[in-house]
Amino acid sequence: MTHQSEALARTIIGIIGNVISFGLFLSPAPTFVRIWKKKTTEEFHPYPYLACVMNCLFWIFYGIPVVHPDSTLVITINGIGLAMELIYLTIFAIYTSKRNRGIIALVLLAEAVLYTGVILITLLCFHTHKMRSMFVGIICVVFGIIMYGSPLSIVRKVFKTKSVEFLPFWLCLAGFTNGAIWFTYAFLKTFDPYLCTGNGIGGLLGLFQLCVYAYFSFKGPPPKAAGDAKPSEVQLQNTATNTNTTSPPV
Repeated sequence: MTHQSEALARTIIGIIGNVISFGLFLSPAPTFVRIWKKKTTEEFHPYPYLACVMNCLFWIFYGIPVVHPDSTLVITINGIGLAMELIYLTIFAIYTSKRNRGIIALVLLAEAVLYTGVILITLLCFHTHKMRSMFVGIICVVFGIIMYGSPLSIVRKVFKTKSVEFLPFWLCLAGFTNGAIWFTYAFLKTFDPYLCTGNGIGGLLGLFQLCVYAYFSFKGPPPKAAGDAKPSEVQLQNTATNTNTTSPPV
């Protein structure tokens, strides 16, 4: 494959990855429509969305030219994801308790301090693209794996109950395809070990979740009616993604 064809393939795969990652970021929307209609957050909690904010921020920083050149598509999808997560958190803060609003504010402040610290260390202590990419990339991989692994708490419940009632199939499928597409993207034109590692592990976790779903769909009891589920049990646990997730989970 020539350099030009590799660049074209990388762009096409990146666009597909953006579309899939957008689906992951969009997945919590029904939860927030419900919150908006009921004017209460019920038993839902803000932690997955706060974590996704941090994940998106680090991948945006990773993709800027002074850290890792030629990563525009990584910036675009995580920029969109960041905006969506902040909208989700705003809706959550409006309808939640005063205590939860305080938690959201404190966590966002802590994330801002951490993010600023990483930026300063990266720009002041590392002076080549290779070193900056390595430092920020490792951080991104850690947060990406956390995001991809978030549904494992539900998988544990599936093993206990022998039922896939609370394991969302489409989110598992989107997590797997998102990891697979960004894993492929990492090998095109210029090999990116950090996109490769985080999304490779994420894709395997998604595949494992799909295998669990398939096994207990055939072996487990029939699912209950959707109205029987408790709010805390149906909350979407793996907000993007991401993609790198939920960045993409990139």
